[in-house]
Amino acid sequence: MSQTLNDKLNGAVELGLLKKDIPDHITGNIAGKIRLRPYQVTALERWLYYIEDFPQRPTNPHLLFHMATGSGKTVLMAALILDLYRRGYRNFLFFVNSAQIIEKTKDNFLNPASAKHLFAPTVRIDDKTVDIRAVDTFDAVSGDAINIHFTTIQRLHTRMQAPKENAVTIEDFREYKVVMISDEAHHLNAETKKTLTKSEAEEKASWEGTVSEIFGQHPENMLLEFTATVDLSHEAIRSKYHDKILYDYSLRQFREDGYSKDIELRQADLPPDDRMMQAMVLSQYRRKVAEAHGLHCKPVILMKSKTIKESADNEAAFGAMVAGLSGDALDALRAACGGDETLSRAFAYIMDERGLSGPDFARELQGDFGREKAVNVNNPTDLERRQIQLNALEDRDNEIRVIFAVDKLNEGWDVLNLFDIVRLYDTRDGKANKVGKTTMAEAQLIGRGARYFPFMAPDQPEAEREKRKYDNAMDNPCAYWRNCTITVPTTPSTSKTSATLCAKPACWTKPPARCGYG
Repeated sequence: MSQTLNDKLNGAVELGLLKKDIPDHITGNIAGKIRLRPYQVTALERWLYYIEDFPQRPTNPHLLFHMATGSGKTVLMAALILDLYRRGYRNFLFFVNSAQIIEKTKDNFLNPASAKHLFAPTVRIDDKTVDIRAVDTFDAVSGDAINIHFTTIQRLHTRMQAPKENAVTIEDFREYKVVMISDEAHHLNAETKKTLTKSEAEEKASWEGTVSEIFGQHPENMLLEFTATVDLSHEAIRSKYHDKILYDYSLRQFREDGYSKDIELRQADLPPDDRMMQAMVLSQYRRKVAEAHGLHCKPVILMKSKTIKESADNEAAFGAMVAGLSGDALDALRAACGGDETLSRAFAYIMDERGLSGPDFARELQGDFGREKAVNVNNPTDLERRQIQLNALEDRDNEIRVIFAVDKLNEGWDVLNLFDIVRLYDTRDGKANKVGKTTMAEAQLIGRGARYFPFMAPDQPEAEREKRKYDNAMDNPCAYWRNCTITVPTTPSTSKTSATLCAKPACWTKPPARCGYG
């Protein structure tokens, strides 16, 4: 097979052709708190070379940014929107697979008061103020603004098949050139596969076909895809993206560059209630260490169940456990954890160094983990309502500490202070050395936990805020912030899946030495 686009660009790097200055209309209009990371600069250099100098560039590019979960793909989207505006594009279609991602994405793009807002308070390009607007249709929109239509691929398909007044139609894409931005783009490959599951066959009727139809409506339309998990091991998908992967930034490289948490696997031969209690103690340990060093860090726990009913039952059990918590129960847990170095360290710090008695510690946990600070996200309607709250867990006035979920947060959950994931079920669904649906979902969730919590280390003032610290000082209490702890039951299956610590599903069946988080 001929060279891929990524190979060709790698060759251009070796020839020194890709060194580009990132233009002021990008750097000057990204939110001031955002500093482009070196790999993001590399991605933009590749984009600028491709759009300006690449001799084989088609009129209507279709490109994929294949980048690790947590590496800041939405920052790149914002940068590309600014650059494409400067190049004459005004209309942007942002679409995802899941409805619960839409509101938080709109907040990031449109709400200057949001802590995760992507743009400067005032966007100025060519000495003109540029508004950024959400629109329902591209008909009669402002020719001076950045106009973004936010939708899911399912809603988009419905609109194409059954047009409605004041809604986007196929004519919009025929009459106006549009940049299509697909987040979690691996969902677009149902039609590419030769053999489809039942759910993939249903997707085929809408996702990939609809996107292809829209893309072909105007000779200058663009399609920019972003995902961490496109299945390049599938021959047809690999062939599809042969000339489309502009940048490939792997999870392994992301970790080695120091921008992710590390993953710590804890095997606990305990029933679910005790796993939850352990996680609560460890979470409080993280919070107290942060407070002792003058830092605000409210750690969050994700309690992962296999079914919605089990999740509701686990939530109820957790609430009852916290309400009935006593000093005797914590003393018993401490006595039983003699062989657990991490848990023993947590108890020693809280009860010995900080001088908190068992009963006082129990009351503190009851206050910090009460029912009002736990949330179950398995109801799609409720989750859609809670999107912004769940994506602002780092905020000082957001007191959520525990989230119960099955699979509703596997994608698009941009949270930095998820430090503990607890698997509350014992069975797995992989067969014949192939990754099962549950395992795939867990891989995506772990990608959420791998997002690093940035802070300035009091004893390392020269260390970068955004990069992992204490890799070589594991005895420092602050080193515990460098990890996301995954608690799994000790079962016969655990030994076979102890390397399942990576957001790239292919790693989940490989031995630890070959896993990006191994």
